[in-house]
Amino acid sequence: MNRYRIILVENDEDEQMFMREGFESSGLFDIVAQVDNGDVLLNYLEEHKNNLPDIILSDLNMPGKNGMDIIEEVTSNPEYKHIPVIITSTSSTRSIIDKCLAAGAIDYVVKPDTFIDYLPFVQDLHRRIEQRSILK
Repeated sequence: MNRYRIILVENDEDEQMFMREGFESSGLFDIVAQVDNGDVLLNYLEEHKNNLPDIILSDLNMPGKNGMDIIEEVTSNPEYKHIPVIITSTSSTRSIIDKCLAAGAIDYVVKPDTFIDYLPFVQDLHRRIEQRSILK
C-alpha cells in the first residue's frame, strides 16, 4: 500500500481539524501542508518547489481562489501540472462533478455527512487513488 504526500485545501476551521485527524489517523497520507484557499496554496507551491505534494485535495467552494481556480492554475502551470487535483465538496450534484472533471480534476469526492466520518472518507480516497492508478 502506497503512502501519499498531500496538501489539504479547506477554509472551514472545524472541517480542517476533523479532516487533519482523519488523514493523520489513517496512516495512508503525509500532510505536506494544510491551507485555507487557493491563493495560499499557490503561494505555498511557489515557495516550496522542492517539496511538492503527490496530490492536492481541495474544497470546491472557498473565498479567494476556489477549487475550480485551483484546477485551472495547477493544470495550466508546467511546474505543477503533474500534481493531480481532487475536488471535495458537500455537493453530489452530477453537473458540478462533471464540470470539475471536465476542467481537469482527476476525481471528485463528496465530503462525509458528519465530521466524525473522516477516517472512512480518507480510507475510501486512498482506495480510489490506488484503484485508478492515479499516481503511477
